[in-house]
Amino acid sequence: MADNTFPVYDVDFIVNYYRNEVLTGQEARKVSKGDLSPVPKPEVVQTIYMRVLYLVSRFGPECHSMVPLSEDIQNPTYHEGAAAILSLFNRMKQFLQMCLMYDFSLNDLLAPKKQRTLVILSAIMNFLKFRKERLERMLETRAVLRAAKEKQELFNKGIRDLEKKIQLLTTIPPEQQAEAERLAADLSELQANIRQEYKEGNAISESVAELKAKMAEKQQRLAQVKVEVGELKEEITKIKSQIVESPEELKSQMEKMRETVKNIKKSITDTDECVMEMQNRVESVKHAEAQFQQLIVLLQDLERGLNANKQLQDEYQMLVSQNEKMEKEMKNLCIEETQLKEALDIRRDKECKQSIRRQKRREMKEQHVQGVLGQCDQIHQKREEMADKIQQINGETQQMKANIKSLREVCSIETEKAQVLYDTLMASIDELNKKIEVHLEDLKLNLSKYSDSI
Repeated sequence: MADNTFPVYDVDFIVNYYRNEVLTGQEARKVSKGDLSPVPKPEVVQTIYMRVLYLVSRFGPECHSMVPLSEDIQNPTYHEGAAAILSLFNRMKQFLQMCLMYDFSLNDLLAPKKQRTLVILSAIMNFLKFRKERLERMLETRAVLRAAKEKQELFNKGIRDLEKKIQLLTTIPPEQQAEAERLAADLSELQANIRQEYKEGNAISESVAELKAKMAEKQQRLAQVKVEVGELKEEITKIKSQIVESPEELKSQMEKMRETVKNIKKSITDTDECVMEMQNRVESVKHAEAQFQQLIVLLQDLERGLNANKQLQDEYQMLVSQNEKMEKEMKNLCIEETQLKEALDIRRDKECKQSIRRQKRREMKEQHVQGVLGQCDQIHQKREEMADKIQQINGETQQMKANIKSLREVCSIETEKAQVLYDTLMASIDELNKKIEVHLEDLKLNLSKYSDSI
């Protein structure tokens, strides 16, 4: 059920199809949607199957009950009802194999289910549609074949009649064979001359075609060159815009660098001020030490003096460490300043190199554009020369065509003259034959008279 190779249709679509295509008369009117859903009726399903078999194989509904039974079976009337169902089952099982349904059973006839019957009927619909399309195509091909055979017979008859006429026209009497041979020789010479002229004309047309192809290639090259020139112009405009924008970027970068330098200088001045303050503090500390020494001398307290000295030493060490830190910061700032200067120098060198490269590229592009323009001028000149040559060749071809026309006219005039001579000769031969017959009749009369006189 899940591996079907055909679509499963709705109940309404199936009912409409079987009404219009399979069933006829009252059967088509009686069938409705309620006969197939929700519970299919076995009688309706069996009648649909019988009509399908009759449509496909012309096996009528009455043939199912005409199963031959042997005489030895007791009570054969009991088998009449089952015989029709078994016959229908066997026929449908064989038929549904062509519809790609291999699991048909008696339950599908005696107790059909909705989904199962819909699948079987959709399979039969698929087969009937395929059969109808193939029959239509067979009928079309058969009609085409019949028309082709009739045309072939007509053509064969026409060919036979024409062959007879050709034989009559081609048979030349012996008296006119010499003149016919002479005319044939003249015609062969004319045909040879015409072939040579045709060959020359074909050669000229081939040369013209080659020239046209070359012109087309050159036009394509011109178009490509124009496209490249447009691209180069666009690149030039882009480069110009970049050239216009680059000084502004340089100014902005220079302002940023100046601001950074100013900040560095400010930091340096701040550090200098801090150092001066620290020096002032050191001087004040020294003055305090002197005062403390005076106080120590006055108080003569060695312990307090020692503690004060220790404190002063600690402060001095702290100041020394701070001084060292400030010196390190100064060194780092100097290094950063040198690095920034180097970066500026590198940036300036790069910008100078880029400007030089841009100028070189501009010069190269201008040279390339000038070369391309020169090539375009050369191509235009060559194109004009080729156009002149083509015009000359066209004039020559027209002259050749005029010569060919004149030769054809001469050939037609000569053929008409030959036909006239042929007609006059045939008329003269007919007159001679008539005269000969008259003379023979006169001789016969004279002989008869002479014999009578004797």
